Formats: sequence, C-alpha cells, structure tokens
Amino acid sequence: MIDTRIASNGTSHKQLKVLIYWDFQNAKLSLELAKLLLVFAKSIGRLIGKNIYYNSQCEDQAAAKNNLASISYTCFDVPCPLKDSADNQLIADCLKDIHSNLSPDIVILISGDGDFVNLVRNLQKLGKKVIIFAQAGNVKQKLKELADEFYFIDKLPELVDKKTKSQTTSIEFKINYNETIECLTKAITTTLSQGKRTEFGYIDKLMRQHCSYKGFSSIHTPDGKKFKSFGQFVAAAVRDGKVQKQGQELFLIELDKLAA
Repeated sequence: MIDTRIASNGTSHKQLKVLIYWDFQNAKLSLELAKLLLVFAKSIGRLIGKNIYYNSQCEDQAAAKNNLASISYTCFDVPCPLKDSADNQLIADCLKDIHSNLSPDIVILISGDGDFVNLVRNLQKLGKKVIIFAQAGNVKQKLKELADEFYFIDKLPELVDKKTKSQTTSIEFKINYNETIECLTKAITTTLSQGKRTEFGYIDKLMRQHCSYKGFSSIHTPDGKKFKSFGQFVAAAVRDGKVQKQGQELFLIELDKLAA
C-alpha cells in the first residue's frame, strides 16, 4: 500500500517513483541496513512508499517492528500461521499499487523467496523495473536471474557509498561558462606557445587535460542552457568577443590587437 504522505512531499520536478516491498519473514535487516536501504532508494528516484510485511506471532519480528516504524517504514502485520500468508499480502498490495494513480516506476523487493517469481514477471510486463535485495544463501536462482538489478543485502553499505561518490563526481564535473572561457584562452595561449595549430579538437583535448572542464556537456551557462557541441560553445565565445575564429582555428583577440 502506498504511503501518500511521502508521495505528497516529493519534489515537484519529474522523478522516477520508487516503492519498497520488504518480506521481513524472509530477509531480516539490521536497523542500520534498513536506513541504508532508504538512502539507496532515494538515490534512484522519489520514494513514495516503504512497506514491511511481518508476523507479530513471531517474537523476533514483533520486536523489530517498533524500530523500523521509528524510521518511517509502514509495517503490515500478517499474524497468520500459514507459510505464505505474508507473501500473499505483499503480492496483493503490490498489484493494487501498480494499478493506482501513484503507480511506481521502480519496485524494490527485499526477499529471496521464489513465491515472488510471477510477481516480478508481471511487473516487468507492465514496464516496471524490479530491483531485488536478498540474503546470501537464501535466494531462489530464478528470482535472481529475473531481477533487473540484484544485490545481496550485505553489499548495501558498499553500494550506497559507490552511488554517493558517483553523484558527488557528477557535481564536480560541472563548470560555469566564465570558467570555461578562462580555460579556453589558456589552452589557446599554450597551443600558440608550442607553435601548434589551434584547431578545435586539439584545444578541446588540452582543456580536458588542464582544467575541470570535462567536455561541452559539462558547461553550465548563467541562464541554465547547455551546449550541444564544442563548436556551439566556440560560437558563443566569439559572439561575446572572447576569441576569434578562422576556419577551425582559434585566436585570442588581445594578441591580435597587439600584433596590429
């Protein structure tokens, strides 16, 4: 079932909607891993639901419920002695959510139980991405093979760390327009001092080597626009009077004035 409070507080820009379904009878995570699971889910989209299915007739599951509820998981008690009762409730809720107005784009399933094979197939037929986490030594091979992404639970710290570093790196690769102009003029100066031709390709390569510039797609203009090619960036620099272009070669305006 979807936690509408989470959904209503999501960001306004379009993001992939993510829903967690956790079979606690099959996979028991520590409180720390449960927190990391939320970090992982939020790193791939907008988390609109985080549901746990447990059996209060089992003391260890009942004891864990309060801790998990304290970090905003929605806990569904299925106090039934039948083996597949919690699985069936999870499947029913997931199918109901999939056909609701807040249907997720990504489903994260925490279980290695083979009972979920058909659910995964149905979700994928509906165009949903399924990510599965399971405990080592307690996962059906077919379920593992079907998953769009599969991870063992104990890899969560490493996985979250990797995603965090990846996101940080992508931020570092951004460079504003004025900084890129400075990088461009330095590259032209260096090339001229080497007696080489200031052709687009060589200048672009030199900028990548000596600046935080990582290609034209990393340039951010004040108005938020992005360049579609290095040539388009050069054209903007020429329009702004920063450099001159002759064919596929670039020259500094200041140097041209001195030469005149």
